[in-house]
Parts: sequence; C-alpha cells; structure tokens
Amino acid sequence: MNFVVPCLMGVESLIANELRELGAEDVRAENARVLFSGDEHILARANIVLRHAERIQILLGSFHAVTFEELFQGVKALPLEDWIGKDDAFPVKGYSLNSKLFSVRDCQAIIKKAMVERLKTVYQVPWFSETGATYQVQFSILKDEVTIVIDTTGAGLHKRGYRLKANDAPIKETLAASLVDIARVRDFHTLYDPMCGSGTILIEGALKALNMAPGVHRHFRAETFRQFPKEIWDEERERARDLVNTDCSFHAYGSDIDPEVIEIAKENARRAGVEDRITFEVRDLKDFEKKTDRGTVICNPPYGERLMEIREAEAIYRTMGEVFPRERGWSYSIISPSEDFEKLFGRKADKRRKLYNGMIKCQYYMYFK
Repeated sequence: MNFVVPCLMGVESLIANELRELGAEDVRAENARVLFSGDEHILARANIVLRHAERIQILLGSFHAVTFEELFQGVKALPLEDWIGKDDAFPVKGYSLNSKLFSVRDCQAIIKKAMVERLKTVYQVPWFSETGATYQVQFSILKDEVTIVIDTTGAGLHKRGYRLKANDAPIKETLAASLVDIARVRDFHTLYDPMCGSGTILIEGALKALNMAPGVHRHFRAETFRQFPKEIWDEERERARDLVNTDCSFHAYGSDIDPEVIEIAKENARRAGVEDRITFEVRDLKDFEKKTDRGTVICNPPYGERLMEIREAEAIYRTMGEVFPRERGWSYSIISPSEDFEKLFGRKADKRRKLYNGMIKCQYYMYFK
C-alpha cells in the first residue's frame, strides 16, 4: 500500500527518518507531506508510533485535472471498491490551491458523484445507505494535480490523549515533539522549560527519552476497517510497549508564573504516564534556576499579536538573554516568529531552522556553543 503523511512545514525530514526506522519503504519527503509504502503492520505502527506526523492516509491515486470532466473521470477510474463496501460511508472533504478547479464545494460534489457512479456499477445497487464503517475520503488539488486519499487516523495524531486541559495558547503536541527532536534530547539529558504552560514540551521530551509511543493508548479510524484485523493493532501496541526504555536517567524541570497552569501541567504529565520524570514549580522566568550542571532548555514563549503583547514578548526575550548565559554543557532552543529575536536576546543563534506553528512562520533559534 502507498501512504501520505501530511505534516507541519519544516518537519518532513524528521518524519522520513522515523518512517525508515519503523521499516517503511519508498520514503520520500515533499513540502508539508511525506510519502511511503508498506503493509498493514506498517500502517498501524505509523499511527501508533510517529511523533511528528498529523495523520496517515492511504493513497488511492493522483492525476492531472483542469476541468470538472477530467476530475470526474479521474476519480471514477480509481479502484474505490478495494476499500469501500456497499454499506460503508464515504464522506468527502478537501482543498484546492493554485488550481483552475478552485471551488472546493463544486469539486467535493463532483468527486462524490464520481465515486457513487463507480460503486453503483461495481455493486449493482441504485443508492448507498452509508450505514457501515466510515471511510473519510480527502482530496487535495495543488497546481492542477489531484490527490485522493482515505484517512486512517481519525482525530489528528497530535491528539495523544493526555492533554485534557491546556493554557490559552498551547503548542501542538506534534510541534513540541519536533522541537525536542531537533534539540537532540536524549535519554540521559536533563530538559528544562521555564515557561512550560501546560507542560507539553516536557511531556513530549519524556515520551521521547523513554521511547514511549505517543499513540499507544488511543484508537484510530482504520481499526474499524474490515481490511485490517484487530490482531494487527494489538500486536503493534504490544510491540510499542516492549520498546519502552525506563532504564534511563532523563529528568525534566518545568516552571511557570501561573500556579493554575502548573497544576494542569502536573495532571497532563500524570495522564501521559511520565509524572515521575518531571518536576514542576511556580517560578517567574527572571528567577530561572538551574538544578543540574548540564541541561537542555526548550521554550515556546508568547508571541504577541497586539502592540502591547508584542512589547511584553520582547521584554521576555530580553529576560531570556539574561537568564540563559553561554555556559559549557548548556543549550537553549527557542521558537519565535520575531525576526528581531536575536537582537533582543543579545546574541546571534548558533543555528536557525524555519518551522511553522500552525499558520505562523517561525524560527527555531538554537544556542549550543
């Protein structure tokens, strides 16, 4: 089977590396997505184990289309019956960018009609009840190239299940995991986040260090597909549990000025099963305290949208420059959309990497020398 992994811009290479380690084949990274091939075990494994991906989709086919007739015929030619049974539901959604077929609503209707016509011929029925399992069909039209997929994930892979509550501007779990990976957090590291909010970066750091699969406790849409026996999912969850590494020295320290947020972070860590690996406390950034001789600091400080908020964010960047001095054994990684960050922080980053926090273009400023 061929698969598509949509993802945040800037983390494609991280996902490609993960997939190769999982045993996937034909791995190819493209802008905001990664393609790969594999069997049903790789499908289940990818859903359960991948840390940076948004979802896993089965690739039905791709083709060029600049007219509704070409779109209709292209979809009708796909082997839809390999997946969709005569009682199954097959809702359609998607998007179009920089293409002659720009009306999403019209494209949605044409694709649905083409699927119905194909399946009518195959199953010899006049209509479809769509009362069975749901096969969510998604389309993308980019520069007149149409891609049709079936979603296997359901709720996005960032929905780990441990974060019932969050602060006002929580970082997505998949992005937090990417920040941890890019900062090269290992199982012997000490991780710090002195503006930890609901604790997501620290929790993702602990999951990474202990090699705990982020999706082992949740369910996926493809578990309802008749093509994939339940045993496959049971075996892959068991495989993931067997690979957990509790024999490591990793520990994390999180602090925040808001006592209520710290309580939320503690609960999230407990739900993730890593509460014994993270110490939380109420503390202002300006009073940041190092508990160890070496450490890895990762932060997602407030960005600010209005003038007053921007000024407050800039004040935070200046404070970071004061409390994060250049020191042997320490690294600091901060994600921010501010092009003036280095100036405000007080020194140029040793390395920068472009990332997107949702639709916000950011830089990941890394200091390690």
